[in-house]
Amino acid sequence: MANDLFSEATAPSFDDPLGMLAACHRRIEKQLATLARLQRHLPEHGCDADARAAARNILKYFDHAAPNHHADEEQSLFPRLAATVKECAPLIGVLLRDHERLDENWRRLRPLLAAIAGGQRANLSPAQVSETTSIYAEHIAREENELLPLAERAIDPATLKVVGEEMAARRGVDLAAAPRRGG
Repeated sequence: MANDLFSEATAPSFDDPLGMLAACHRRIEKQLATLARLQRHLPEHGCDADARAAARNILKYFDHAAPNHHADEEQSLFPRLAATVKECAPLIGVLLRDHERLDENWRRLRPLLAAIAGGQRANLSPAQVSETTSIYAEHIAREENELLPLAERAIDPATLKVVGEEMAARRGVDLAAAPRRGG
């Protein structure tokens, strides 16, 4: 709990794009934990206010932040890493296929969550929630154990700065006007 007091102050900024990608993984994990709680909540409580709010929050995150995260990697990080480390092509290929699987999974899950958010559906398949969580867990582990350490070693600070600027632009953040965080 005490760490929560400082989490905003220590959150990575666009000056640390690799740190931001890792922080995004933590947010994905939190949303997946909410999804699992929602799946367990629905059989007993149906589409009550808590269920509808949880579904709306999950939808908001995976409709907006998750696509930005994939774009950060696919449009900004992967091409620069591939240009620097030719041997990383198989890893990038696996991660791109993961993104396709995650997108396909989301297309199946999204209508169910939208119905819950609208109070029209009162269940989620435990198997589908488990599959979603498993795909993300494998993907995040691959990125954090292979991709991010490789990028940290191989990509120079000036290039990482450009990656961070692109990430900010993708979100409509004006870095000249944004406050800088201490690091």
